[in-house]
Amino acid sequence: MAHQRLCSLLIALITATGLWLAAPAYAGLPQGNAVKDPAAILRDALPFDQADLRELQHRLEGTSDDLRAKRWSALARSLSRSQALLATRRNTILTAMPEADQATADQLLDAVSEGIHQLQDEVERQDKSAFIDRRRSTLSLVGDLEALLTDDTIPAIPAEFDALPRLQGRATVTISTSQGDLTAVVDGYNAPLTAGAFIDLSLKGFYDGLPFIRAEDFYILQTGDPKGPEIGYVDPSTKKERHVPLEIRVPGEAETFYNQTFEDVGLYKATPTLPFATLGTLGWAHSDQALDDGSSQFFMFLYEAELTPAGLNLVDGRNAAFGYVVDGFDVLEELGVDDSVVSIKVIDGADRLQPHA
Repeated sequence: MAHQRLCSLLIALITATGLWLAAPAYAGLPQGNAVKDPAAILRDALPFDQADLRELQHRLEGTSDDLRAKRWSALARSLSRSQALLATRRNTILTAMPEADQATADQLLDAVSEGIHQLQDEVERQDKSAFIDRRRSTLSLVGDLEALLTDDTIPAIPAEFDALPRLQGRATVTISTSQGDLTAVVDGYNAPLTAGAFIDLSLKGFYDGLPFIRAEDFYILQTGDPKGPEIGYVDPSTKKERHVPLEIRVPGEAETFYNQTFEDVGLYKATPTLPFATLGTLGWAHSDQALDDGSSQFFMFLYEAELTPAGLNLVDGRNAAFGYVVDGFDVLEELGVDDSVVSIKVIDGADRLQPHA
């Protein structure tokens, strides 16, 4: 126990001071059960305004507690309520869709309804594994509906950052490593400058062949330090290192916080829209000297469930999350400082990158 408390304290101190670009610091954490499905976070982070669809999403996601306890009767009641919600609010949901997408939405709503019926069948069979698989596919359909309600409009960005690239919407990348491939979704809705910098550098081939420079079990895996004396991306047009500000959105806040930590704005227990709450959260690295000197280095959060819960860890509010690994978790868990990035390819969403304002 003393060793665990010491390790936790070391990580708290490292994280609180933001030593992302400093020399590697080594610390260990006891193993915990990592959350390996970021899909719910990405659904919640979609900016759209249709309460019925969001409620349906949350009701289906909320079946987890009853499922873990094998409360089959409670699950059956919950699914009946979800089906009733879909039946009574279907026209409202459909009317909210863009006219050009209503036929697609109608088909998706049919598929969601059928998915809930199949979930009810799995409850009758008391098949937990099949229920999980069916719920995942049904929630994916709900996410497709929510995406139809979301355009690529991003929040206003201060004019001082006009020269920086920005991502309007989301992009999907394949991160090929010496251990295998990862797939990640990068979110420009909520971190347009951070996501934009990452996608811009990925398209430039900047990360190809770079090593992982920092790896700490159950904490972070970091890369993006270029060869040579520089520690970030040097813009060939200006001959200067390009800097990306700390960028954090919080639900309910009208404006994005730039170069301000949660402590700076008095949000000590807030949870950002993109939290460090799942294995493979992508975070942008900055030094311990400044918040606005992040340039190219990024890390993948190796979530430790008990010691770093969302909203209570020391990463949320001090670093910007900009996306999530969605596939390849077995590869992620094998990576270390002896490994490297082979390449990062943008497989969807490259057309959403703007080089500047």
